[in-house]
Amino acid sequence: MSGTGPARAVQRDPVDHRYVPGHGDRRYGVSAYELSLTYVPESNRLEGTAVLHVRAELDTTSLVLDLHRLRVSKVLVDGRRPAKFAHKGDHLTITTREPVTAGTELVVAVTYSGSPRPMPGLDGEAGWEELEDGSIVASQPHGAPSWYPCNDRPSDKARYDVSVSVPHGYGAVANGRAEPTRRGAGTVTHRYVQDEPMASYLATVHVGRLVTQDDDADVPLRIVSSREEAATALKALRRQPEMLAFFADRFGPYPFAAGYTTVVTDDELEIPLEAQGLSIFGSNLMTDEWDAQRLVAHEMAHQWFGNCVTLRTWNDIWLHEGFACYAEWLWSEESGGRSAQEWAEHHWRRLDALEQDLVLADPGPDLMFDDRLYKRGALTVHALRTTVGDDAFFGLLQLWTKRHRHSNASTLELEQLISDVTDVDGAAFLEPWLRRPELPRLP
Repeated sequence: MSGTGPARAVQRDPVDHRYVPGHGDRRYGVSAYELSLTYVPESNRLEGTAVLHVRAELDTTSLVLDLHRLRVSKVLVDGRRPAKFAHKGDHLTITTREPVTAGTELVVAVTYSGSPRPMPGLDGEAGWEELEDGSIVASQPHGAPSWYPCNDRPSDKARYDVSVSVPHGYGAVANGRAEPTRRGAGTVTHRYVQDEPMASYLATVHVGRLVTQDDDADVPLRIVSSREEAATALKALRRQPEMLAFFADRFGPYPFAAGYTTVVTDDELEIPLEAQGLSIFGSNLMTDEWDAQRLVAHEMAHQWFGNCVTLRTWNDIWLHEGFACYAEWLWSEESGGRSAQEWAEHHWRRLDALEQDLVLADPGPDLMFDDRLYKRGALTVHALRTTVGDDAFFGLLQLWTKRHRHSNASTLELEQLISDVTDVDGAAFLEPWLRRPELPRLP
């Protein structure tokens, strides 16, 4: 076991405004969201009531919720109107009747409506998107306020209870456990309960003309698509049960009791979309080709790395994408394709030929989803594996997902874990991979 590595800077505040400017209020946390939504696909009309169970973390006289474009008609705090509220830009500011001391618990209810649109950010647009006949939500990293009022910071994980009423003929899918549907005059209401804490950007709703196919696996697996895409999706995703069992063996037990849902849209999507307990793929990705299958593995691996164990601030995005990308290589190795070593050598050569201006531990908003971050992150993980050996490496991964299960973690904590359970100094080992732009040699 090594000694302690070089001293590190104090962690940033859990709201890092360089990546998502103006999002998140550190003065309070949310333990649970109750969302009651009505959506009409034909007009892209959303009406909602959001109930937030809030706990003040600092003394304050106001709360700021993130909400983009939608019109707020009513706000209640513990069942009473607040002193005032104002919705300007992307912020709903609620001024309380009396000062709120740290530790106080409040129930905030917001009634709102409008036509949701993706929310702009430094990395592009994210959030609620219309499809040809329905909608999807892809909020990473800043799009959650496009469809519900929230404290939009990944360090504030909460439980969710989401009800979505849609016209007859449509279905709705959200995160978590499906409860019995309720039929009304012209609408059907779908309710989903996410018992495990979830970051706001991982909450999603998909609306369309849907059918559900259950897959045979130890963990509940569902494929949701249109009737026209059902057979193609089932064939393209036929190895998911095997894939999930393999990842559970390597990473630890699958973390979400409700299981895993794969949504396939009739629309073509440029990339798949990650959510907690759920991934969304375009019809164009339903093939047996490796470039599609690796993405199936990638999104599934996010259930451990990103959804169960979530970064505190966005500078640590490599903890999500590097491990999920490395899971692609592990699945290739397991399923008879190239070994992880072969993939590492291939991508090391590619990265070595590119500009060396990426600092993995803090890439900045312009590069946080750059392909080089994914591949260099995976190379970092592979370098760790080859250095400590398979037994120590996979034991470390399982300890990481167990220690930080349904919570947040940082690069500093990974460094410490490496030092604690292997003979490698975690900080010294990761320094050249994470904090210097030049690409290190593979071990």
